[in-house]
Amino acid sequence: MATANGPIWFKSSYSGNENANCVEVASATAAVLVRDSKDVEGARLGFAPRAWAEFVSYASRR
Repeated sequence: MATANGPIWFKSSYSGNENANCVEVASATAAVLVRDSKDVEGARLGFAPRAWAEFVSYASRR
């Protein structure tokens, strides 16, 4: 989801608040975006929605 100011970023509920070593994820028009929560202005990775879904499915089985 995005607003006029850009995408809305969120962290996993597993991240907690004490540990800042997390990634944040946002949904854009044609991609899922991922960034480092410690460097919100830094580089972002973009993944096709299907590729991201396959990654999440794989990671959840580990």
